[in-house]
Amino acid sequence: MTAVLFLILLFAAVPISIVLALTAIGYIWQSDNTILFESFAQQMFSGTENYGLLAIPLFMLTGELMNEGGMTKRLVNAARVFVGGFRGGLAWINLLANMFMAAIIGSAVSQIAVMSRAMVPAMEREGYDRGFAAATTAAGGLLAPVIPPSMLFVIYGVLAQIPIGDMFLAGIIPGLMMAGSFFIVVSLIGLTTNFPKGEWMSARDAIGALAQCLPAALIPLAIIGGIVFGFATPTESAAVASLIAFLVGWGVYRELKPGHLAALFLRTAQNSAMVIFMVAAANVFGWVVIYEAIPQKLAALITSVTSDPFFFLLIVMGVLLLVGMLIDGIAALILVTPILLPIAMNSYGISPFQFGVVISINLALGLLTPPVGVGLYIAASMSDVKPTAIFRALWPFLMAVVLILLVVSYFPSLSLVLIN
Repeated sequence: MTAVLFLILLFAAVPISIVLALTAIGYIWQSDNTILFESFAQQMFSGTENYGLLAIPLFMLTGELMNEGGMTKRLVNAARVFVGGFRGGLAWINLLANMFMAAIIGSAVSQIAVMSRAMVPAMEREGYDRGFAAATTAAGGLLAPVIPPSMLFVIYGVLAQIPIGDMFLAGIIPGLMMAGSFFIVVSLIGLTTNFPKGEWMSARDAIGALAQCLPAALIPLAIIGGIVFGFATPTESAAVASLIAFLVGWGVYRELKPGHLAALFLRTAQNSAMVIFMVAAANVFGWVVIYEAIPQKLAALITSVTSDPFFFLLIVMGVLLLVGMLIDGIAALILVTPILLPIAMNSYGISPFQFGVVISINLALGLLTPPVGVGLYIAASMSDVKPTAIFRALWPFLMAVVLILLVVSYFPSLSLVLIN
């Protein structure tokens, strides 16, 4: 009965947070357990009592302040200094700028929206196909859930009860591998497509572009440096980053207007509240999952099929690819982590850090795959291109992500070496 209710609500397009909460209520009502009923509100509230969750609104605020403060275009100009002279240079600039943005924003959806507005028109003006330009931008957005700071990593760290700073470290090498694979894809496409020739900036312009970018570069340095060198927790680093973003946008670039802050704070509060409520509802749902011993039952089923950790991860990847096609990445992460993580750790000895990287990359793929594909439709909307045209140009990037996913699954050290 509970499973039927869950599926009905899910496919009726009810918000996932409401689905999780109502499913838990339905289970409690069906079980007629007064102790569970009396503990419902307490369990939901306890889901938000985690210091690490404060990083979510702070990272969102940093991204909003960056957009309003004019830092995005300066990061793009800085990327032009390094790769702008290659043939197809603007495609390389797009990917490199996405790498910079991934180290600041942490949200693929936000990054795709911002970079689509900035890069697609510029690429089209230089002679690139609009569908390819939108596909390259959307692919670059997949770096945000993997290159720290990542909102998926923050939520996973809270759910898995592991250090978020270490989770960030686990994503650095896989994130750089993904970025490298995207550069290879662009290079291979360039062999068969006559990309426009790029132009190197003059020494004077290059120095000016890098100097303009230096204040914005303080933001990823504050986030990653503070965590790596132990000066600050991820939450404290996010607070420092948002302060730097404000000071740079207002005092250095002078594009951030104090009159815009009220609307900016409201957007941040609304977006972060949705995520936090999902975490609270997931805590109740996970409580029901544990009470019913679902991980143990599922573990018995899967271990009867295979005892190989890599083969288990292949099964998980197939399941999550389907889940990611239907459900938003954050919602899917909240849904599957309480069920699959205990199996991965207890039955297969998989590190929670490696597992977090694998499922985050896996769910990021769902952002760009129909029928839901939130990132795909945002790229289409911002670029004024049909989703089918973007997807036709996007599939080589998706294949590259699948290849990296297989490598990261087979070699745990890629996720664990920086932590160790």
